[in-house]
Amino acid sequence: SFSREAQLFVEKFEGALGKGKGKKFYAYKVMMTKKWMKFQRDFENFKTACIPWEMKIKEIESHFGSSVASYFIFLRWMYGINMILFGLTFGLVMVPEALMGKPYGSLPRKTVPRAEEASAMNFATLWDFSGFAQYSVLFYGYYNNQRTIGWLKFRMPLSYFLVGVGTIGYSFMIVIRTMARNANEDGGGDDTSFNFSWKMFTSWDYLIGNPETADNKFASITTSFKEAIVEEQESRKEENIHLTRFLRVLANFLALCTLAGSGYLIFFVVRRSQKFALEGLENYGWWERNEVNMVMSLLGMFCPTLFDVISSLENYHPRIALRWQLGRIFALFLGNLYTFIIALMDEINLKASYLLPFIIFNMLLGKDEDFQPLEEEKIVKYNMTIWEASLYNGSIPENSTAPPIQVDPADVPRGPCWETMVGQEFVRLTVSDTMTTYITILIGDFLRAVFVRFFNYCWCWDLEYGFPSYSEFDISGNVLGLIFNQGMIWMGSFYAPCLPAINVFRLHTSMYLQCWAVMCCNVPQERVFKASRSNNFYMAMLLFILFLSTLPAVYTIVSIPPSFDCGPFSGKTRMFEVISETLEHDFPSWFGKVFGYASNPGLILPFILLMVLGIYYLNATSKSYKEANLELKKKLQSVRNRELLT
Repeated sequence: SFSREAQLFVEKFEGALGKGKGKKFYAYKVMMTKKWMKFQRDFENFKTACIPWEMKIKEIESHFGSSVASYFIFLRWMYGINMILFGLTFGLVMVPEALMGKPYGSLPRKTVPRAEEASAMNFATLWDFSGFAQYSVLFYGYYNNQRTIGWLKFRMPLSYFLVGVGTIGYSFMIVIRTMARNANEDGGGDDTSFNFSWKMFTSWDYLIGNPETADNKFASITTSFKEAIVEEQESRKEENIHLTRFLRVLANFLALCTLAGSGYLIFFVVRRSQKFALEGLENYGWWERNEVNMVMSLLGMFCPTLFDVISSLENYHPRIALRWQLGRIFALFLGNLYTFIIALMDEINLKASYLLPFIIFNMLLGKDEDFQPLEEEKIVKYNMTIWEASLYNGSIPENSTAPPIQVDPADVPRGPCWETMVGQEFVRLTVSDTMTTYITILIGDFLRAVFVRFFNYCWCWDLEYGFPSYSEFDISGNVLGLIFNQGMIWMGSFYAPCLPAINVFRLHTSMYLQCWAVMCCNVPQERVFKASRSNNFYMAMLLFILFLSTLPAVYTIVSIPPSFDCGPFSGKTRMFEVISETLEHDFPSWFGKVFGYASNPGLILPFILLMVLGIYYLNATSKSYKEANLELKKKLQSVRNRELLT
C-alpha cells in the first residue's frame, strides 16, 4: 500500500518533479486552476451583486442585527410580488385597452362630462384622481364592455376578469409556497454547540481586500456576538415560574381590555358622528366633523406604545416579545376595522348590501357618508329616458328609420360608476399613506436626529442618552404598515388597475429612503437579538390579510350587479357571467357541459374537504419528521460527547 501511495504521488506531481515540458505543463495547469477558482469566486460575487439591494441589506444587518434586516428582506420580497402583479395588470389590461380599445372621447364612459371639463386638468383635480385621470385606463369605469377589441380580437372583459382572479390566486400560491420553503429551511433548528468558539476562530474572511467590506464584516461579527450573548442569557435565565405566569396573564388581560376599550370607543364615536350627520354637520365644529378620523388615528398612535409597556411585564425573549407586539397591534387594527363596519351596518338598509365596498374604504378613511347607488341608478335611468325622449321632441317612434341624433359624449347623462369611486378612494388612500410614511421618516427620524446631534452640546441634559435620544427602528410598526398597505392593493386593484404600479413605485422609493434613514438617523436596539431564519410569522399575517382583502372582491364578483353604463361588465347581471358567455361563444357545447359539471358544488365541496385533509396530513407528517431530526441530532451530539470523554 505504501508503494501504491508513492506511485500515485509521483503521478500527481510528476510535472513539478521533472524538467522541461512536463514542468511547464504542470505550471500551466496550476495557473489555469487558480484562474478558474478566481473566476468562480468573481462570478459568485457578481450573482450576489445582481440581487436587488443585497449589499444594502447586508450593511444594515451588520450594524443593526438580523431582526431589522428581516424587515428589509420582507420589503424586497413584497416588491417582487408587486412587480408580477404590475406586469399582469399592465400587460393584459391597461396596454390592450390603450392600444386597441376605443379612444378617449368616443363613448360617454371615456369622456369627461361637460360640467367638469373646465377643471379636468387642474392640479388639485388630478391630485384627487378626478378629471382626466378618472376617465382613463387607470380606473375600472373607462373600460368598454365590447367582447373583442382591435384586430387581434382581444377579449377585454374576459382578460379583466381573469387578471383580477389570477392576481388573487397567484398571491395565495406564492405566499403559501414561501411559508412552506421557510418551514423547510428552519426544520433542523439552530446548532449552538461551541457557538462562541466558532465565532471567535472562524468568523473572519481572510479574502477580504476592500476596507469598506472589512468594516462591515467587523460590525457584523460584533453584532453576531451581541445576538449570541442575548441567546445565551435567555437560555440560562432562571425565573420564578409562578410569578412569570401571573404577570403574563395580567399583561394579556390588560391587552384585551385595551382592545375592547378601543373597539367600544370606535363604536361610540361612529354613533355620535351619525347623530351629527342627521342634525347637520354645519352646526358643529371641526372636531365633531373629523371625530372618527382623529380618534382612529390617535388609537393607532398611542395603543402600540401602551402594548409595548405591557409587554415589559411578560419578560419574554425579545424575538417572542416582537411577535406578541405584532399580534396585538394586528388585532387592534382589525378590531377597529370590523367594529366600524358593524356600527355602520346598523344604520344601513338590508338592500344596501350593495354598499359593502363603500363601507370598507370609508371606514379606512374615517368617513361616514351614506351612499345610495341603487336608488341613484334608478333616478339616472329615468332621467336618461326623459332626455332621450326630449331629443325626439317628446316622442320616440317605435319603427322609426330616421338616423340617430348625434350627441357629443360629454353631454350624455351617465349613471353612477361605484366601481370607479371605490378605486379612486383606494388610490387616494395609498397615496396619502405613502406621503404620511415619508413625512414621518423626515420629521420623526431625520429632524429628531439633527436636533439631538447639534443641540446636545448646549442642552441641560444629555440628549443622546436621555430624552429624546436617537430613535430606534420600529420593526412592528413598519411591518404592519407594509402588510396593511398590501392588503389595500389586493382589495382595490380590481377597481383600479393602476394600484400595483403605484405600489411598486412606493416600495421602490421606500427601500432607498428607509435604508438611508436607518443608517443615518437610527441607532441599534438596546438588546440586539437574532431573528428567526424564517419570516413565517410575517407571512402568516400577510396570508390572513390576503384572505380578508379578497372577501370584498369575491363578494363583488359573485353577488353584486355591476354598474349599468361603465366598466367591462356593464350590461350583465353579475360579473362572473363573462365566463359563461365565453364558453357559449368560443368553445364547443360539450366543453361548456363539462365545465358546468366540474363547477358543481357537489364536486367542489368534497374536493376542498379532501384538500384540507391532505394539508392536515402533510402538516402532521412534517412535524413528526422535524421532531425526529431534532431527536437524531441530540443522539449524535451525545455520542460525540461520550467519544470525547473516553
